[in-house]
Amino acid sequence: MTEGVEEHWDTRVKAILKAELKRKGVTYAQLVEKLAAIGVKETEPNIRNKLARGKFTAVFFIQCLEAVGTKAVHIS
Repeated sequence: MTEGVEEHWDTRVKAILKAELKRKGVTYAQLVEKLAAIGVKETEPNIRNKLARGKFTAVFFIQCLEAVGTKAVHIS
């Protein structure tokens, strides 16, 4: 995959997660607590860096959605 295409997808996934956090009214600090409640250890700076870069695993993405109680995600 070319760098421009990969960047596009990184940006898109980052936007989906950030929009979901905003929709649920969840701050990064609250996300840390919610992740801990499902057994995922993260720090606020680490989450902030992952979302700023737009580089994180699908596992992290799903963990975040699960932690905030998201049942469905609209992609388009």
